[in-house]
Amino acid sequence: MTRITTCIFDAYGTLFDVSAAARALAHEPGRESLAAVWQQVAADWRLKQLEYSWLRAVTGDYCDFWQLTRDGLDWALERAGLQDDAALREGLLGLYWRLAAYPEVPGMLARLKAGGLACAILSNGSPRMLEGAVDSAGIGAHLDAVLSVEAVGNFKPDWRVYDLVGARFGGTPGEVLFVSSNGWDACAGAAYGFRTLWVNRTGLPLDRLPGRPDEIAADLTAVPAMLGV
Repeated sequence: MTRITTCIFDAYGTLFDVSAAARALAHEPGRESLAAVWQQVAADWRLKQLEYSWLRAVTGDYCDFWQLTRDGLDWALERAGLQDDAALREGLLGLYWRLAAYPEVPGMLARLKAGGLACAILSNGSPRMLEGAVDSAGIGAHLDAVLSVEAVGNFKPDWRVYDLVGARFGGTPGEVLFVSSNGWDACAGAAYGFRTLWVNRTGLPLDRLPGRPDEIAADLTAVPAMLGV
């Protein structure tokens, strides 16, 4: 089997906890209305963010990920009956630039780098959004690149997005371990030719799509173990 030289990570939901903004704001004093529904808001926000990226990828109506993030939140807040709370909206959007990384992320990346592997992000996120998240999480020193779909002008799973990895690091897809918390993304990466690990934190069924992840794990601690570092 081809030796893995490069580990590529999806960002949102994989390295960064996309529920962190709603959870943090829900625990602030005076946020009882959000506290009652924050889990629904967080889930709807993420789902619409993804759905809008897929629809825009199909129609060719590209916009940056920040627009999708705002549009998804507006839908989620309206469903929860919170659409008239402008301060809540701005608070959630502000926190999205400072999402917490999952606890195992810094140590996991440090082990990979110590093992001689190149590490990078490949994300639908815009460069500025990703820069904010990476800086806030303090993981920039462990990353060799942060690759955004803005270089292509379309969202995953457009294979031109996955092409960005080879353009930056060279080699073949088989030398890459692609790690994503999105089952559809892991399947698409596998169909592209990457070795893939699906981080299935919530125990979801596998998507019925071309390509199957090589490994499935509950969190990112499985990555170094998979690579023997």
